[in-house]
Amino acid sequence: MDAETLRTAALASKAWPYEEARKLLKRWPDGKPNGEPMIFETGYGPSGLPHIGTFNEVLRTTFVRNAFHELTGGAPSRLIAFSDDMDGLRKVPDNVPNQAMLTEHLGKPLTQIPDPFGTHESFAHHNNAMLRRFLDRFGFGYEFASSTEYYASGRFDDTLRAVLRKWDEILGVMLPTLREERRQTYSPVLPLSPSSGRVLQVPVEVMDAELGLIAFTDEDGTRIEQTALGGRSKLQWKVDWAMRWVALGVDYEMAGKDLIDSTIQSGKIARILGGRPPEGFNYEMFLDEKGEKISKSKGNGLSLEEWLTYGSEPSLAFFAYREPKKAKSLHLGVIPRAVDEYWQFRGNYPDQPIEQKLGNPVHHIHGGKVPEGGLPLTYGLLLNLASLPGVADKETAWRFVQRYSPDCSPEADPALDELIGLAVNYARDFVAPSLKRRAPQGDEVAALKELDAELAALPADADADRIQNIVFEVGKHYPFESLRHWFQALYETLLGSSQGPRMGSFIALYGVDNSRRLIAEALAA
Repeated sequence: MDAETLRTAALASKAWPYEEARKLLKRWPDGKPNGEPMIFETGYGPSGLPHIGTFNEVLRTTFVRNAFHELTGGAPSRLIAFSDDMDGLRKVPDNVPNQAMLTEHLGKPLTQIPDPFGTHESFAHHNNAMLRRFLDRFGFGYEFASSTEYYASGRFDDTLRAVLRKWDEILGVMLPTLREERRQTYSPVLPLSPSSGRVLQVPVEVMDAELGLIAFTDEDGTRIEQTALGGRSKLQWKVDWAMRWVALGVDYEMAGKDLIDSTIQSGKIARILGGRPPEGFNYEMFLDEKGEKISKSKGNGLSLEEWLTYGSEPSLAFFAYREPKKAKSLHLGVIPRAVDEYWQFRGNYPDQPIEQKLGNPVHHIHGGKVPEGGLPLTYGLLLNLASLPGVADKETAWRFVQRYSPDCSPEADPALDELIGLAVNYARDFVAPSLKRRAPQGDEVAALKELDAELAALPADADADRIQNIVFEVGKHYPFESLRHWFQALYETLLGSSQGPRMGSFIALYGVDNSRRLIAEALAA
């Protein structure tokens, strides 16, 4: 599609990335002054290991950034992935080693705490490297920024002076939001202790805003006068967030629903500092299997590595794209559906009119360059195959697939090859151990015998549709409450599960003779 047709359709599209990107057109109707790039930002606190929620924010922001490019014909932009690595460590995460060592360093900036894994310069450097590694794996175009580096280099000094000059106005925003006890010690600026190196939560007196001079009482009771500039202090996070928006000229940043109030307060502070809060929206949180919010410190929920052991990269992006303002459970059980729905939407894409293309998740997942080609079978069907005895490895699964679809091969169909490997992993770890075939009962026995006889009369290469019709007709010969109950009986007696694939496709894939052996085993049970 040509750029102008795309732009016209995007201006009217109800897909959420376009709705978000259009906010930036309203923000700068004539474009940013002097052709400056639109600044997108995401924030990450490396006090714990990065998880899918962290990745999700960069991914969704990238969707909006790509939509902005389509709306503007490629206007310049930047995506800054900002790490708040100068924060003081408040508690030790549950999912890291050497907890006693970390406890000794509580309160220190994350970049000044030894790496409990022993692989990097600091705990923050380890977690930042993890973040960058999985952002790089997905090919995100981003610029990594370190809070410690920005403070220490003086890049924030001018805006820090503005914070000191506007001290009372900022307190006027923040103090009414705090409990009385917290008000007594609250300070927008958190100095670093010259004796311990910890980030101090103590009252601060502004001595000279232009010089950046502050005074406070150190942990040992000594009154200290020192500069707040050059990395000798950092800001409380809501003030820090606002300062960053102003110092970096951020135009767009989304945040979790739990930060709605914080967004409002930081927006007020940004205006006090002479800036303008960015556009954005508040997304709902991912939940674990128990319905609890995913947390860096708890380590609950899925890691990126876990998802990618059992599901493809595009399936994860598909899961993140759908319904960003709806809370979703993120656990291993959602992966098969996400994989199959991604391929379903991808299969629909080529024949859709442009309006539907722009609302199709795969358009945003692939930045408008959706790969061609589909799959001859579903991930769900592969799971059923890989869960059966004797199909415990990728090579064996491929032999079944090639009999079902002779033109396929690992070399010619890398996406299918990847999916087969992922299905084998998932079936081995989660499906096969939970399967328990039951013996057929009542009319199920006679129905299975008739199905066996019908299959015996078929050629070995009978196609899936022909087999499916036979399965349907056999079910109609017996007084099942509905055909759904007949299929459920097949799943429970042959596969050991209460739900399963289209039986015609499964039998064609697994083979008529192999399927008859399953029936024989069920009848002998």
